Amino acid sequence: MIALTTLFPVFFMVILGLFARIKGFVTVEQKNGANNIVFNVLFPILIFNVLFTSKIEASALYIVLYVLIAFCLTMVIGKFLGKLTGEKFSHISHYMLTTCEGGNVALPLYTSIVGVAYASNTVIFDLAGTLVAFVIVPILVAKNSAGEISSRDLTKKILSNSFVIAVIMALCLNFLGVYTILSESHFIDIYTNTISMATAPIVGMILFIIGYNLKIDMDTIAAILKLLVLRIALYILIIIGFFVFFPQLMAEKTYLIAVLIYFMCPTGFALPMQISPLYKKEEDSSFTSAFISLYMIITLIVYTVIVIFIA
Repeated sequence: MIALTTLFPVFFMVILGLFARIKGFVTVEQKNGANNIVFNVLFPILIFNVLFTSKIEASALYIVLYVLIAFCLTMVIGKFLGKLTGEKFSHISHYMLTTCEGGNVALPLYTSIVGVAYASNTVIFDLAGTLVAFVIVPILVAKNSAGEISSRDLTKKILSNSFVIAVIMALCLNFLGVYTILSESHFIDIYTNTISMATAPIVGMILFIIGYNLKIDMDTIAAILKLLVLRIALYILIIIGFFVFFPQLMAEKTYLIAVLIYFMCPTGFALPMQISPLYKKEEDSSFTSAFISLYMIITLIVYTVIVIFIA
């Protein structure tokens, strides 16, 4: 009954999003507008709050470094194996092997099992994902795309991203001890209620959008399946690495669940947008969208198994 209580609301919102797209109740433009609200406005507020209020241990830096190296290695390996997974999409396929969608997928799924109090476990992983998605990938794309971009414009693009702004502000205020001061003042209730109001719709909207985007392009299924198998294999190795390098943390069930869910999540939703200058044809866009949609099925299967057998 506990598993059903946890799983039913998640699958309901996903199926509701899928149904809304099939029936045409929500247009693509409306969905994109909702996605922009969540991704660019509400979600950064949630990330800010999690990092601002969390006690970040020095040991977390080793975790960020490990995940950063792992994400970079997946790109490198994917580049070498590009022809094996499908030469037709080898110019973009290796990018789909890096990063995980922490905020829009891992965070709501993880917190639905363990609660918001442990949200920082997956957010720490996203610090490395942020560096890859908004620093490393844009630099690589700029160098490989036809157009040139100046270092100044690239820096401006990175620093103007709402997610990056939220992370930088939260970490600075956290290290300065501002939350401790705030929690001892009369303004703490105002802050808490404001954050609660701003973040309450996020999980439901995210799961709805996930369902709306859940579609598979059969024309690219062979290349997608090869890449999917490679990604699963690589991320199983990353999970094993956590047992090797961080055995004490993995002994805690809440942390184990965080690692399993996060690293079995699809490619970060921002990646297709970031690599779009490299697209050579319309089929490239369908390939990236279908890959993420299909991987969502893997994520939901892993989530269900965790809820039933581990949580």
